[in-house]
Amino acid sequence: MKAVISVLGKDRVGIIARVSSYLAEQQVNILDISQTILQDYFVMIMLVEPLAPDPDLPALARGLSAVGESLGVQINIQHEAVFTAMHRV
Repeated sequence: MKAVISVLGKDRVGIIARVSSYLAEQQVNILDISQTILQDYFVMIMLVEPLAPDPDLPALARGLSAVGESLGVQINIQHEAVFTAMHRV
């Protein structure tokens, strides 16, 4: 199972480090990452793959939300199939 993570918020030091550290702690592999700064705003999208055979996506979402709160950013995660379906043209 793959998932898409988005991170949005005011730019500050340590966002990538904290998010990627949390994902490593949860045994989630980062397959691809794109990030940019739009004026003072940090924007990142990651394609990830949990290494667990049956990952608990809601628990991962809660953990990422807590990480986001500590950083002052918003972090969302969606199953890749849901993300793809929602963004089909």
